[in-house]
Amino acid sequence: MGTDATSPCDASVILDHVADGTDLIVPLANGEPTLLLDTIESAVAGGRGPTGLRVHQMHALHDRPYLAGRFGDRMHHVAYFLSHITREHYAKGTVDLVPNHFSEVYDIMRWRTSDPLVIAAASPPDQHGYFSLGVSADYVSSFIGRARFFLEVTEHMPRTFGRNQLHSSQVLGWCRSDRPLVQVPPRAPDEIDHRIAGFVAERIPDGATLQTGIGAIPNAIMAALSDHRDLGVHTELLSDGVVDLIESGVVNGIRKDLNRTKTVGTFALGTDRLHRFLHENTAVELWPVRYVNDPRIIARERGFISINATLSVDFYGQCASETIDGRYYSSSGGQNDFARGAMYSEGGQGFVVLHSTTSDGRSRIVPRLAPGEAVTTPKNTVDKVVTEWGVAELRGRTIAERTAALISIAHPDHRDELAREASALGYR
Repeated sequence: MGTDATSPCDASVILDHVADGTDLIVPLANGEPTLLLDTIESAVAGGRGPTGLRVHQMHALHDRPYLAGRFGDRMHHVAYFLSHITREHYAKGTVDLVPNHFSEVYDIMRWRTSDPLVIAAASPPDQHGYFSLGVSADYVSSFIGRARFFLEVTEHMPRTFGRNQLHSSQVLGWCRSDRPLVQVPPRAPDEIDHRIAGFVAERIPDGATLQTGIGAIPNAIMAALSDHRDLGVHTELLSDGVVDLIESGVVNGIRKDLNRTKTVGTFALGTDRLHRFLHENTAVELWPVRYVNDPRIIARERGFISINATLSVDFYGQCASETIDGRYYSSSGGQNDFARGAMYSEGGQGFVVLHSTTSDGRSRIVPRLAPGEAVTTPKNTVDKVVTEWGVAELRGRTIAERTAALISIAHPDHRDELAREASALGYR
């Protein structure tokens, strides 16, 4: 620290700061510094680099040899959320997974690491010498001033505001790369998604503050809010759908209790349209996830609306959102953070959304979760479960009442069998 790294250096300089046993902290998604990781990985592969490296990261977007265990203990990945890239490697045993709530990842990483080195993608420094972490604040921004930093600057990274800036005097060094950001186009909603969106949108009052994710159902919900007024956004993920709502004036944040008039997130993932919208946009702020996802912060926002997807729901109301057939698919992310925060918000509502059946026709409303399924939103926290057949309001309901409500929103082809199962379990 204190080097005042005002000029870029070669990426190879990163190797001067990576010793045997170094813990590397890497932002999620497009915050990953690909050139720096290429450089470190190449040195390890060539046998001239350090050994015993551990890379701590959520949601990797780039596949790499070390993820497949090519270098053994010389370089190992510790995941905090599985992506389409790391999922297969985890199943083969070459990647570890730490269960967590997203709001607590910074604290867990601090506990698991010793003198970590944060390597991150960033926007070019401004005239005052400040870099922006761009599309990522996540857990990494909380390390500013508390850990060593080395940055990879790309012109493609938007300069964003909030609490994700650091000065050149706070970094060991920085290099340049010309790699573009990975684009994640919005998924087009189908008829079922739009039906679910309609049930949710009609229950969202004007002036509410929203959290929603990425995917077909969230996209359909945001599209269904076009006639709403004075909505606010406080969410972990900013996507292209938020741009439409802000540009149309639906989202202005004027009724928010916290960060009034500001759209707040902790990371962004979408297309170049989103990246251009975020660049030097003072109406949007990216804050550390330990703030954005803290249920105690969320609870202070009146009328908070949490919207999250799940994979299956049992008669108790337990929502399994991170495993399929007992095998890990993702992780908890911020679902439980926001569900708990909405529960304590004055006038808050928590929606869990899902199609009533899988692609092969199996019911997603089940009497019991399958062996090995992980509960993401527990029965005592779940509020409203929504399928294309309606809304099951579970908060404060008995097991029998929950069972009846969930059967009523199951696919009609499965309702009779679910009713028989409920009787056999004594829930009717």
